[in-house]
Amino acid sequence: MTRFFLFLIVILISFKSVGQQQVPLNEQHYLDSLQHILQKKITDSSRASTNFLLVEYWKFKDTLKSKAYLEAGTAAAKNDKFLNALALFSKGQYYFNWNKAKASDAFKKAAEALSPFNTKIAYAKQAASWYNYALMNVDKMGYGFMTKITLEKAIPIIEKTGDPARIAYYYTQLSTILMNNYQFSKATAYNEKAIALLETKNPGSTDLLFSYLSGVSIYCYDNKADKAQVLLEKAQRLLKPYPSSLNYPIYYYNEALYYTTKTLYNKALASIAKGIPLAKKYNQKQIYQQFFFSRYDIYQKQKKYAEARQILLDIVKEGTLTAKINDRAEIYSELAKVSEKLGDYKEAYRWLSQYRQASDSINSDQTKVKINELETKYNNAKNQQKIQSLQSENKQVQLNTRNERLYRFILGLGCLFLLLLLVFVLLTARSSRKLAQQKEINYKQQLSEMERKQQLKITKAMLEGEELERERVARDLHDGLGGMLSGVKIGLSGWTDTQPTISEDKDLHRIIGQLDTSVTELRRIARNMVPETLLKFGLETALKDLCEFYMRDGLRITSEMFGIQKDIAMNVQLNIYRIVQELISNAIKHAHADNLILQCSQNENTIFITFEDNGRGFDMDTLADKTGMGLDNLKNRIAFLQGKFEVHSAPGEGTSIDIELKTNINE
Repeated sequence: MTRFFLFLIVILISFKSVGQQQVPLNEQHYLDSLQHILQKKITDSSRASTNFLLVEYWKFKDTLKSKAYLEAGTAAAKNDKFLNALALFSKGQYYFNWNKAKASDAFKKAAEALSPFNTKIAYAKQAASWYNYALMNVDKMGYGFMTKITLEKAIPIIEKTGDPARIAYYYTQLSTILMNNYQFSKATAYNEKAIALLETKNPGSTDLLFSYLSGVSIYCYDNKADKAQVLLEKAQRLLKPYPSSLNYPIYYYNEALYYTTKTLYNKALASIAKGIPLAKKYNQKQIYQQFFFSRYDIYQKQKKYAEARQILLDIVKEGTLTAKINDRAEIYSELAKVSEKLGDYKEAYRWLSQYRQASDSINSDQTKVKINELETKYNNAKNQQKIQSLQSENKQVQLNTRNERLYRFILGLGCLFLLLLLVFVLLTARSSRKLAQQKEINYKQQLSEMERKQQLKITKAMLEGEELERERVARDLHDGLGGMLSGVKIGLSGWTDTQPTISEDKDLHRIIGQLDTSVTELRRIARNMVPETLLKFGLETALKDLCEFYMRDGLRITSEMFGIQKDIAMNVQLNIYRIVQELISNAIKHAHADNLILQCSQNENTIFITFEDNGRGFDMDTLADKTGMGLDNLKNRIAFLQGKFEVHSAPGEGTSIDIELKTNINE
């Protein structure tokens, strides 16, 4: 995973904090029940708590409603210290999505205000306050700070509630943080702990949904798509009864991530198309832009660079994902790269210049931070000197005792040094033995490599000699014997025209027909030895022509070519042609097949050949005992092209051969 796409996961973490709301999947029922409570005659504390829950519910969907419920809840709290602490937490939730500085300040004050209270709800809100405070400051303080707050503040406090569902929620968040630091095994462990708790204690909850989706992200970024699929299907079953849930955008994001991991790009684009309007509808700005980044990633993989660049330009224009200078620099860098791939070097240079400016700004900010850190350390050092000066008299009293201890310590240290020296000598001797063994192994490997290269040279010379001899024989047959036979036929035909008495002789015409057949057969042999179609039109046309050449009544050959390039070296093309020729010949002569399938494809510098026939097959155990010029030639040519092949066959079930060859053997 590249550094460029790592910051995309940061957005995912930010969005998952919606889980702090603890909103059930059946959102409409939850909303109706809260509004019904407010319509009753209730105490001020119940009214304040209900309004604060509505602040959290509306914070993404409608900030005006969220603000109104915050004001109503704060008014109902009056002078109650606990309710005022909850008001600070709700204030942070209200600013959560659009003002991180104010949200950070509110969450920190809420955590401090909630600390004197020892109830489950107080512990839950205090843990949430610390976690959200860390989340608001992750861009400035980094993931180390966020991990520290989660492990030292949020999780120890939430464990006091004894509520498995709430504890599981923070395990999920910690797993996502670890995922962002490439610690996939640890992330998986914490997420699995969360899922186990929630499936037992709180099935059907929003927290379980987010644990499933978090697991999907971890497995996809760890290239374990099959495991991701299981969790994605579980998440889908949870969401299916609630088609209007605001959690669908994050579900479609993970579905697109799964399909992208499986290289099912069209399905991934379809998931993105479903998620974009929902994210816009629910005012989920970051996940909305995240969908466009996912679409950009897919277009990059599909080499649709024009569409990919347009998405980046739209992201820059919209501005959400370029608010942070680090992210802005990464986007400028990608714009430069994709413009270069499109051949638009002027635009590439312009974006590269903006990337450098952003990078310089980042470096400047980092330098300021380092200067401030050094200044702080300097001031701390000065204070430390004052403390040491005040303590000097007390230290003088202890000096004699310390000197005696120091003497003992030096004596022990000397003994330890001698022991370490002995250990060092033993380890050095052992290391020397291992080094000698490794040198011997390396020498043997070098000899093996030299033998392989020498064998490759011999194979290359043999194959080139074989092709030269084929060309010479074909030329002699075509130009020499072919010309002579054609001359005999022309002479004989001309002579019969001057001899009316024998022009109707059937034996004579039969002989002329045999001459025609001989000339045709000679040309076939010459053509088989030197494929002119390959020299004139390239490998793809030559292979198709070869298949058509062998076809006749009772024998069908199906050929499929994918992405065969025309710039392959001629000696490589010729060897590939000979390999396919040998495969077809063996299938017809030895397997007595009447239906052959040939598939050839190219991916960069690799050629893939799949050949199947419906012949009589053979026992795979006898393959090592089979010998013959045809099989040896096949193995030699595959070895020459640094390839490998697999044969699958059984008596009466036909034969399937998979071959992989390299086209850059001269590089």
